[in-house]
Amino acid sequence: MKKIITITAIILCLSLPLLVSAQPPHPNGGNNPVSSGNTPVGGTAGAPIGSGTLILTLLAASYAGLKTYKNRSDEKQD
Repeated sequence: MKKIITITAIILCLSLPLLVSAQPPHPNGGNNPVSSGNTPVGGTAGAPIGSGTLILTLLAASYAGLKTYKNRSDEKQD
């Protein structure tokens, strides 16, 4: 019985934030951005993520290369 109460309490504690969280308001006060003259959220061109993706890819490749270099140099010393 004590185990059931503990499991029920854990389930309630983990699901309570999902049940009581409020939805954020619409950015333009509920109006359609195009018909009311407001600009769409994020601008007309969208978010510029291309350069960030390139930087992240280059950093990941350099990290993988460094790890590979260190791993091979450790194997040669042994």
